Amino acid sequence: MKNCKPIIAIMYDFDKTLCTKDMQEYSFIPDVNMRPEEFWNESNILAREKKMDGILAYMYLMIEKAHIAKKSIRRDSFVSMGKALEFFPGVCDWFARTNSIGKDLGIKVEHYILSSGLKEIIEGSKICKHFKEVFACEFLYDENNVACWPKNVVNYTTKTQFLFRINKGVLDISDDVSLNKYTPEDDRAIPFRNMIYIGDGLTDVPCMRLVKANGGFSIAVYQNKQKAKVEDLLRYGRVDYILPADYSANSDLDKTIRDILCKMAMTDSLKRKSNIQMNAIK
Repeated sequence: MKNCKPIIAIMYDFDKTLCTKDMQEYSFIPDVNMRPEEFWNESNILAREKKMDGILAYMYLMIEKAHIAKKSIRRDSFVSMGKALEFFPGVCDWFARTNSIGKDLGIKVEHYILSSGLKEIIEGSKICKHFKEVFACEFLYDENNVACWPKNVVNYTTKTQFLFRINKGVLDISDDVSLNKYTPEDDRAIPFRNMIYIGDGLTDVPCMRLVKANGGFSIAVYQNKQKAKVEDLLRYGRVDYILPADYSANSDLDKTIRDILCKMAMTDSLKRKSNIQMNAIK
């Protein structure tokens, strides 16, 4: 690697990983006079009947229901919804804390979002400033700044492309040439062994497996009394750990991340020393 200081990437799902429920449920769904179960059930039915991607179905339904309820679908309206998001304990000071741990270890910690939720809503949240990049669904807006078409769609399998973008340092999602160009492992921005993925369930499995299989760490978080929902992920080797969604200082998650960062810093240091010696004898 060419970076003077090794970089560790922590990548997060968003809904029910950092915030306590699906982001649309805080304000959008109540604003269109629906209950969460009604909205998601209708979205699922639409996807099945039209043989449609489930993420595209919910994005279409958001526009349709907003029109019916005569609610704004301007970009700034979606961004403002981010203010209503509620987060798990410790989330708001988590990023500064992990960054400080990294600094003490001589590494740089970067944070990324890989979410099937709306980027606009995430942008309006109080934690958005902490992320190097947010990869999430997004609407295209017309000349009046009104949502008119899905601009980007992120489902459980397309999430994996963003792991490779982070790996290669190609964060511009319109740049496919650089993404698909061959890059030697040692020249990549962040090796998979320096990646940590944190998610909450089955929709995160492709990313969890990819990170874990390539030397990184994957963690499934769960809410109170919902541990059973993620136990199979550990049982079948899809994640390294299952932990409560508590990001507070000295929580199980906090201590586990500290240990992982320490291990990654040591592994990276040894790898660099090995590379230096190999280059010296060539």
